[in-house]
Amino acid sequence: MKILFLSQRVPYPPNRGDKITTWRLVERFHREHEVRCVAFAHDPGDLEAADQLCDKGILTIPIKHNERTKKLRSLPLFLTRQPLTLGVYGSRSLQSKVDELAGWADMAYAYSSSMGAFLEPHDHIPRVMHLGELDSDKWRQYSERARFPMSWVYRRESQTLLEFERRVAYSFTENVLCTPLEEKIFQEQMPGASSTVLRNGVDLEAFIPAPEKAEPGHLVFTGVMNYYPNVDGCIWFAREILPRIRERHPQAHFTIVGSHPTPEIWGLESLPGVRVTGFVDSVTDWAQRAQIAVAPLRIARGIQNKVLEAMACGLPVVGTTSATQGVEAQHKRDYIVADDATAFADQVCSLLDNPDRARELGHSARGFVEEKYNWETVFTHLDEIVAKCAAARNNPRHP
Repeated sequence: MKILFLSQRVPYPPNRGDKITTWRLVERFHREHEVRCVAFAHDPGDLEAADQLCDKGILTIPIKHNERTKKLRSLPLFLTRQPLTLGVYGSRSLQSKVDELAGWADMAYAYSSSMGAFLEPHDHIPRVMHLGELDSDKWRQYSERARFPMSWVYRRESQTLLEFERRVAYSFTENVLCTPLEEKIFQEQMPGASSTVLRNGVDLEAFIPAPEKAEPGHLVFTGVMNYYPNVDGCIWFAREILPRIRERHPQAHFTIVGSHPTPEIWGLESLPGVRVTGFVDSVTDWAQRAQIAVAPLRIARGIQNKVLEAMACGLPVVGTTSATQGVEAQHKRDYIVADDATAFADQVCSLLDNPDRARELGHSARGFVEEKYNWETVFTHLDEIVAKCAAARNNPRHP
């Protein structure tokens, strides 16, 4: 099969959540098919990464993208029923490349609904929309936490994006969701649209236990630190949860590991026991240096790679329902779930008080991801999606 792959960012290197998944997708496709990728390049690193993908035999066409400029140019969309997302990720240059390659492709795979928009004119080929997050539902969650006027902006985005997602979902050959929960929400909003679940995986060779490196009292969070749910969660943890922990464990300290920290995140270093790293060469190294991983996300959809990676490192994880529900492991066996500041602090302190229990939880976590989240196991369903598209290619009645 000749596969045209679209993504919001060049799918390499796998150093953030979306790139982890898109790299794994194109790498898996490349094993048995011819893949051509069109993606936005957000910085010089993305341009370099596109060259690296080409060297690997995956032709990648990067389209330069300035998100700040695009946001400003998208403001007139407030006067329409179009979601701002389609303005921010709209591009005549990228559309032109897609139009050029659509005649070559046997199928097209779009990672995110905004990239699916570029495939709307090409209903002659089977098309897959991979919803890494249900973006319309994500914006709804944002609206419930924000103050006016941003609550109105987020609510409008949720409503207009949902209208667009419905239109695309019914016309595409397949819609891919990350978790059964997201598929349930998807089917409630778009009943009858074809859908399937394709979970994320975790690199079990890169993320490995190293208990000898663990530093007593060291708590860690990993993630891209200009992403609102990560920012919100870390501020909540540092200001409301960590002080409760340090009352009982004064040696406890919290490291926020990840690129692009916002000023609010850098400002947390003024608090006792908080450290912010910015970009690091090895997330694994920092995870292994921790005694406990925390995932205090109050807004989340999909599978949190940060949770999978910590579990793969054999770390005990304490997270909210929002952060852990996509992983579908068992509370108290594979991780600990807590949703308010007092309960979260109590659970962390309980693990600090009982190292044997913490080790047991981490051991169970590693076993769980080995069984359920190996990439090769996960991608069994990807072959089924390709087979469905191949059948649709030979059937002129495909959507």
